[in-house]
Amino acid sequence: QLQARGAASAALLGAPKRLLAEMSLGGATLSTLSDGTLTLPGDFVTANLPKEAVDIIKSYGLSTDQYTPECNLALYRDGTNTVLFDVGSGPDFMPSAGELLDSLDAQGLGAGDITHVVFTHAHPDHIWGLIDDFDELVFPDASYHIGRGEWDYWWNPETVNTIGEARTTFAVGAKRRFEFLEDQINFFDAGDEVLPGIAAVATHGHTPGHMGFEIRNGSESAMVVGDAIGNPHVAFHHPEWESGSDQDGAMGVKSRKMLMDRMAAEQMAIIGFHLPGGGMGRVEAMDGAYRFVPAS
Repeated sequence: QLQARGAASAALLGAPKRLLAEMSLGGATLSTLSDGTLTLPGDFVTANLPKEAVDIIKSYGLSTDQYTPECNLALYRDGTNTVLFDVGSGPDFMPSAGELLDSLDAQGLGAGDITHVVFTHAHPDHIWGLIDDFDELVFPDASYHIGRGEWDYWWNPETVNTIGEARTTFAVGAKRRFEFLEDQINFFDAGDEVLPGIAAVATHGHTPGHMGFEIRNGSESAMVVGDAIGNPHVAFHHPEWESGSDQDGAMGVKSRKMLMDRMAAEQMAIIGFHLPGGGMGRVEAMDGAYRFVPAS
């Protein structure tokens, strides 16, 4: 059962919308919580793409002067485990992001309630919230899980020298945070059941080891896609176009098309980190392409 909650109460109180969307999966609950937004150049999505990309964005009534995608963190609760997918930006990436702890607090949850953290990948807006200003783990009681390939890539001391100047700080920041997890990280590979009802799906390209997660409870399922599908317009209209935000553009295309084909065919709910409306919705096939239909 797919639905959006939280908007009305937030509007009445004049407060930021913390709980963005929520759905039932059998007896479990899958929610998205706000970590704020990113503030990016207007051509972040359209750089090096055909002019049609700009026209597509304008057709959605959106400005092309600045790109401000949501940051939506998935939270899965099955009565036993409270699983957080990624940990957000923390205070050091962008002033418009880093709101996760406030969003948890608004749901009556504290950092100590998180039993497991599962990472899609190690870009700043997904992992820099791991530690606080005192270099302590923000979620001290959680167990941590990441794809083996993703860890190996960012742990490799050569990555900072080969990733390219624009992403050097990404490499430095990821390696520094991984050092806090070195003795307690749990690895998984594509196809593994990371936790009961949560299976890892290879969605490489955005980063070399990027992972999505199929969450299944009985006959109901959802796919946490992280940044494998990075926007709600161009990526859906032309999933075959390589994205400049992907470290391996060709691999990113393969992952994006695989996900869209599968979710459209199976009518599986999608949870996208940077998709609008809390990132929760479904994928609908449309004239040889796709569209994102938000739950809200």
